[in-house]
Amino acid sequence: MAKTSIYLNFMGQTEEAFNYYKTVFGTDFAAPMMRFSDVPAQPGAQGPQLSEMEMNGIMHVAMPILGGTMIMGTDMLESMGHKLAEGNNVTICLEPDTAVEADRLYDALSHGGSDLAPMRQEFWGYWGCCKDRFGVRWMFNIPSQQ
Repeated sequence: MAKTSIYLNFMGQTEEAFNYYKTVFGTDFAAPMMRFSDVPAQPGAQGPQLSEMEMNGIMHVAMPILGGTMIMGTDMLESMGHKLAEGNNVTICLEPDTAVEADRLYDALSHGGSDLAPMRQEFWGYWGCCKDRFGVRWMFNIPSQQ
């Protein structure tokens, strides 16, 4: 079933923030926190080497809060040119039922906006991200197990 969640970006404070949110909402993580060191090597991938501090950073965490809403988070990486600023610290994450629907939503929302990461297959599933013409960031995700 399709769902919507809220994705939060931090500069090295994801673990601290989500441990705090866990006490506030009295819930637990949907799955263990995934660190950048947990990411499998990607064939042919070339990019900057992550520092030990960045390798220990949180790549992904998810936690239910109120009314079935899920918050998710990640640490942005300075070595990848990421800079946290108001406007890129929150993203609306849509999980449509099909890749066709994800592509339709991506195409419509990125029209007049910008492609931040075109829709593509990743090791966890089908994913992409765009900014609409109003400056709102949208992420699309269909986990592989669906």
